Amino acid sequence: MTGHQQRDELHRKIWAIANEVRGAVDGWDFKQFVLGALFYRFISENFTTYIEAGDDSVNYAAMSDSAIPDAVKVDAIKTKGYFIAPSQLFTNVAKHANNNESLNTDLAAIFKAIEGSANGHSSEEDIKGLFSDFDTTSNRLGNTVKDKNARLAKVLKGVESLTLKFEDAKGDLFGDAYEYLISNYAANAGKSGGEFFTPEHVSKLIAQLAVHGQSSVNKIYDPAAGSGSLLLQAKKHCGDHFIEDGYFGQEINYTTYNLARMNMFLHNINYDKFNIQNGNTLEQPHFLDERPFDAIVSNPPYSVRWKGDEDPTLINDDRFAPAGVLAPKSKADFAFVLHALHYLSPKGRAAIVCFPGIFYRGGAEQKIRKHLVDSNVVESVIALAPNLFFGTTIAVNILVLAKNKRDSKIQFIDASGEEFFAKKTNTNEMSDAHIARILEIFASKANEPHIAETVDQQRVIDADYNLSVSAYVEPKDTREVVDIAKLNAELKTTVAKIDRLRSDIDAIVAEIEA
Repeated sequence: MTGHQQRDELHRKIWAIANEVRGAVDGWDFKQFVLGALFYRFISENFTTYIEAGDDSVNYAAMSDSAIPDAVKVDAIKTKGYFIAPSQLFTNVAKHANNNESLNTDLAAIFKAIEGSANGHSSEEDIKGLFSDFDTTSNRLGNTVKDKNARLAKVLKGVESLTLKFEDAKGDLFGDAYEYLISNYAANAGKSGGEFFTPEHVSKLIAQLAVHGQSSVNKIYDPAAGSGSLLLQAKKHCGDHFIEDGYFGQEINYTTYNLARMNMFLHNINYDKFNIQNGNTLEQPHFLDERPFDAIVSNPPYSVRWKGDEDPTLINDDRFAPAGVLAPKSKADFAFVLHALHYLSPKGRAAIVCFPGIFYRGGAEQKIRKHLVDSNVVESVIALAPNLFFGTTIAVNILVLAKNKRDSKIQFIDASGEEFFAKKTNTNEMSDAHIARILEIFASKANEPHIAETVDQQRVIDADYNLSVSAYVEPKDTREVVDIAKLNAELKTTVAKIDRLRSDIDAIVAEIEA
């Protein structure tokens, strides 16, 4: 069995287990227990591998808690960010889960202890609240303590049965399994799923656009981080050392914020190499002291409401003041764009998923487009195919911003045609070949009929700062070409045949009547 077949088989088993253990509970409501258990197993094995340090004579899981010196605990927390006692390891808890009548309270105490181990250390903010969504008292687990324990045991034993090994770091099996689960939960959650997870194929394109042409980046940032998939795609594409100072993101939803932090750990990004914060990016931005960033990726919520001009102080905010106007209260899209631009380094690039309407509507949005074009920071606008995202069929655009453009031209790419995606059961999907084709066009800046047009800035100004791809890339005429002269000749021949047939029929009828 090939590596790809093994992965697919593992994925099928993971999803089957996830569905089995949830019982009658909706998968979306139950996801934190399956994802949390997978994370618990991962950090347990991660920690065990660190303590044993490759010494086959050491069996950390078999040790007593009291045998661990305080110095070892402190050193482990400084290095890994947390401490797990032998009795608290996933393997020891899962082993006796079916017969543990206090499993729910034991798990709650273990999670509290793991989080508490980081208190007072530099990892405190990265570990704090990680298990807060794994509520062992939740009625989703059952109505009685017995029912809750039975369901929890089922979850732990299910995750225990997965053929995953932390030592197989090259395969990134834990991280891959976690993202697979998140992707499936998102796909089955409708609109709400699309709000916290960007499909892998779209993430690949966005991440590669953001780092294109750079030999290294200082830091990468996502102001609407979701579960962290965009940040992690940059790591997968570029490798461990391309991004020098780490991964940064902000996420407004607390549960999704926890998923993002877990996702970082599961992809072997240590606590000192990522900084994910919880909060409203537009109204309470983090990382102002960390800016600028060489790479920014983002799939912000489409046309979400924000304070806008209800807060008169926002017009003086350094992020929005240069445009001289705030994005509409009912459509914060351009607020996210201006936020990203403010955080972008002089050599950096931002790739942002945008709702198409912001590129042609008037009012404040037109004024913001004017600021972007006049500032010469719009590198490309790329129109994608419809139905690429979970929960929406909208054909979105990617706006690429850069502060180090060599000229004042703007590129428009229409990647919405069938040559840029494959039809799947419920959605469309871009393959690696489709993504490579888009990146090739983006890099060349060459004109291609019906696909790409790079235009002078003045042409956009003359078009009242319209940045819609359709305004510059002429669509291919797919109508059938009809040769009128040939059609007329065929019609004359047909009419003549009909006339002869009528004459023959009249003659036959006359003969019969005679």
